[in-house]
Amino acid sequence: MTTTLAPAKPETPLGSNGSGRGGNGFEGGFGGGGDSGAHGWEVPAQAYRTGLWMGLAAIVMLFAAFTSALVVRKGMSTDWVSTTLPPVVYLNTLILLSSSLTLEVSRRSLRSGLVGRFSHWLFVTVFLGAAFVAGQLIAWRQLASRGIYLATNPSSSFFYVLTAAHGVHLLGGIVALLYLVFRTRSISAAPRRPVSVDLIAIYWHFMDALWIYILLLLMVRL
Repeated sequence: MTTTLAPAKPETPLGSNGSGRGGNGFEGGFGGGGDSGAHGWEVPAQAYRTGLWMGLAAIVMLFAAFTSALVVRKGMSTDWVSTTLPPVVYLNTLILLSSSLTLEVSRRSLRSGLVGRFSHWLFVTVFLGAAFVAGQLIAWRQLASRGIYLATNPSSSFFYVLTAAHGVHLLGGIVALLYLVFRTRSISAAPRRPVSVDLIAIYWHFMDALWIYILLLLMVRL
C-alpha cells in the first residue's frame, strides 16, 4: 500500500495581520495601530487610548477633590494665612510650557522622517521636564527658608500637597518620555508613527494644562 503525504500548509509569516514582530522591534508593532503580546494576541490602539482617557479622568477627579477641599477649608477656617508663591514657580511654568513646544517639534520631526531631530528634541523635552521638577524642589526650599512648611498653616499645606501631587504625575510622564528615547531606533523603523508617541504627548500636554490650572488656583485661592 502506498501512502500519499498531503502537502504542508504554508506558514503564516510573522508580522502579518498586525501580529508577530513588527518593524519597530515590538511583538506586533504600533504601526498597525495595535500591539501584540508574546502569545500573538493583538491589543488595538483604541484600547490604549481608552486606558489613557480613563487615567486622565481619574487625575481630574483627584484634583477636583483637592480643589473642593481647599475652597471649603478656606471658607470655614479662622487660621488661614495666605502663602505668597515663590517667584521660581513662574519660571517653572515657562519651562513646562516650553517642554510642550519641544515635544511637538519632536513629533513633527518624526512625521517628516527626521530621526535625528526627533531624538534631539525628545532629549530636550526630558531635560525641561526634569528642570521643572528641580524648580519645584527649589520652590519648596524657598518656602522653607521663610519658615513655611507643610504643617505651618492650611494654606501652605495645600501648596505642598498640590505641587507634590502634580510633580509625582509629571515624573510618570518623564519616565514615559525616557521610554520613547530608548526606543528611538525602533520607533523610527516602524511603518507608521507608533501610537505610544501620540498617547505620551497627550499625557504630557495634559500635565501642562493641569499645572496652569493649579497655578491659577493657588494665585486666586491661596
